[in-house]
Amino acid sequence: MELIYSIIDVLFWVLGVYLMLNVAYLAFFGLVGLLPLRKSKKGANRYSKIAVLFPTYQENVVIVDSVKAALKQQYNGTFEVVVIADGLQAETLVTLRELGARVIEVFFEKSTKGKAMQFAMNQLDGEGFEIAVVLDVDNIMSNDCLTYLNTSFDQGKRVVQAHRVAKNMDSSFAFLDACNEEVNNHLFRKSHAVLGLSPALIGSGMAFEFAYFLNLLNNIGETVGEDKQLDFMIAKDKVSIAYLNDVYVYDEKIEDAKVFTKQRTRWIASQVEFLKKYAFEGFVQLFKGNVEFFNKTLQTFLVPRMLLLALLFLLAVQSFFNPFGPTKAFWLGLFISLCLTLVIAIPRRFYADKRLYVALFQIPRAMLGMVIALANIGKAKKSFMATPHSSKPLEEENI
Repeated sequence: MELIYSIIDVLFWVLGVYLMLNVAYLAFFGLVGLLPLRKSKKGANRYSKIAVLFPTYQENVVIVDSVKAALKQQYNGTFEVVVIADGLQAETLVTLRELGARVIEVFFEKSTKGKAMQFAMNQLDGEGFEIAVVLDVDNIMSNDCLTYLNTSFDQGKRVVQAHRVAKNMDSSFAFLDACNEEVNNHLFRKSHAVLGLSPALIGSGMAFEFAYFLNLLNNIGETVGEDKQLDFMIAKDKVSIAYLNDVYVYDEKIEDAKVFTKQRTRWIASQVEFLKKYAFEGFVQLFKGNVEFFNKTLQTFLVPRMLLLALLFLLAVQSFFNPFGPTKAFWLGLFISLCLTLVIAIPRRFYADKRLYVALFQIPRAMLGMVIALANIGKAKKSFMATPHSSKPLEEENI
């Protein structure tokens, strides 16, 4: 019996050390993210030809509004809005072409965003495009977004990530999702940029040197997380990603728990996929001096924050009754440290909005959604779990 007790004690300590490293990573970048980041510039010597890509899967309403907004961008160079249409209705295709967008239809037995972009990029190759901007079907660019992006490439950047923010915060769950987006921006983008590290790509609001992006897509393979795969490929190439913290791309936030669970199922499946794929290689790359690649690998070891918050809360509660493993002071310390990290990562402007305090009551539902998502990650490999969108008006006061 004593041996069993010893094993239980060791297991709790191993879990404690692992979760402590999770919190330490987040807390470090949370504090670094409080430091200022240099403002973006928009003066350039030349203006590149830009392809604005909208990979679109069975979204016949919101894509029309997004294209209309994109076509209004003020840019001194040439740009073309390209809709990569997977499963759109015939009348939607006609409307998009009448608006002035180019439509490239794709047909796959099993759809993925990566395959759709790869097909379209190969179609556009040879037409003089120098920059490819990737947007989600619901995204709207802020004023002069293309101009700012072009300036970064004119300065020699090859990959750029803009600051994605909420387009809507009209429900408690959407507000909570908006907070989560900004926490991600603080921890994995701004703070990294402050230290000179590459920010994590987010799947939209990102821009690439056209030829380089085409090469990446032609070697990406089939994956449920094309943005994470691109992250690792770029890190392996030792190409630096720029982050424009003050250049915004508005993105629709999730309004109900079911859609949240579906989206997070895909995200967790992606994280597990790359944990298995790159865990060993991350340490190999570290010994080769590739800190960027190793850092991307470390992120795959992190427990998703909502699950981490729930787990630390439960462990703090059980520590009052369980004699095994770390003391209650240890577990309470980790839980409070994580809470403080999240507090400093949420933008100050949110604290003046009473919707934040209403949204906090949605956290238990979000935690339950993450648990369900964790149990359903196998489904993400069998089907294309696209997040449904609606045509939401832009709430510019969100910035």
